[in-house]
Amino acid sequence: MPPEAPAVVSVFDVEPRFIGGTETYARELSVQLRNHGWRSVLCFAGAPSEEVRRFLESPNVSLDLVDFVRGSERRVLSQMAQVFRRHRPTISHFHYTKFLSFYPWLARLCGVKRVLFTDHASRPANHVSRRASLARRWVARAINLPLSQVISVSNYGHRSFTERGLFPKANCQMIYNGVDLSRVSESMRRAAEFRRRFSIPAERQIVLQVSWIIPEKGVLDLLAAARIVAEQEIKAHFVFVGDGPARVEYTRRAADLGLGDRITWTGLVEDPFSAGVYDAAEIVCQVSRWEEVFGWVIAEAMAYRKPVIATRVGGIPEVVADEDSGFLIERGDVETLAKKLLRLLRDPGRRQAMGKAGRMIVERKFDLRKNVTQMLEAYDIANL
Repeated sequence: MPPEAPAVVSVFDVEPRFIGGTETYARELSVQLRNHGWRSVLCFAGAPSEEVRRFLESPNVSLDLVDFVRGSERRVLSQMAQVFRRHRPTISHFHYTKFLSFYPWLARLCGVKRVLFTDHASRPANHVSRRASLARRWVARAINLPLSQVISVSNYGHRSFTERGLFPKANCQMIYNGVDLSRVSESMRRAAEFRRRFSIPAERQIVLQVSWIIPEKGVLDLLAAARIVAEQEIKAHFVFVGDGPARVEYTRRAADLGLGDRITWTGLVEDPFSAGVYDAAEIVCQVSRWEEVFGWVIAEAMAYRKPVIATRVGGIPEVVADEDSGFLIERGDVETLAKKLLRLLRDPGRRQAMGKAGRMIVERKFDLRKNVTQMLEAYDIANL
């Protein structure tokens, strides 16, 4: 694509170590921008793995770096300015960065016409949004004066953000995260390969959680429920896909609970879709304790027609239809979690019905292609 073509610089303060929701969003955005004759510059906090790099490659895509992880604020601003000068974007869009920052000012100073920010932040447990003080609202609006629009990824996120009054509500929009349905195809072969790769017997029924291994994701609650379930269902097997600072501690806790060979910790899987992670599962759990702003893994599981058990927190009730596509439980309710797991493990018909209902919800609300089209409408590229 010619270098004079208009460009969008998408800045992600994440390291692209595996193909997850952020990476699939970035690719779909690039595809749709290419169809409009625009370049897509994807700027991450670290170099992508080789598999992620291949996944993102396209004639209109450039990859760049800003060292949010190790760089000082001055260094980050300097690197970001270099990115803007190299690519001369018409639009810049910030993801996972701080809301209150001088990044929008820098973008404007470098000639960017339209600056957006997406609020991906989950809130602490039992978070209640309150209107900020007048002084804080004035300061926040002054800092973000160059910001054109704020995108929230759920109605919960939109409410939590706008209730603070830190940015004009008229310039805030909700666009759900989505799943690339073109990549979803159920495969018994991939399911069998996943089991062989991690030495999970073919007769075991897999209860899956895909997440960072951190306290906020409710891992200890699922381990406690696993102990109850394992005593009553000999075929139940629990799989945790992901990594995080609490993994070593939680592995020891699982051993102390006597789970032994009834649990598997896979670590990071570079592409859960192609690795058969969802294909192999009977049930997917996301029992977060904090106020999860969306629940990308839940939507992915539902796209694969898997029933979901999740906590009634944050934006999760917008994704899971209780008693229809899965079950919603209260945070920390280990006893109910175990009961719901046993109920689904023993009822394949209910699992199938819930999986079918979940797929229909994803097609209606969380289709990545449709939701990225909404994002391009928010960019207003036709008038730039």
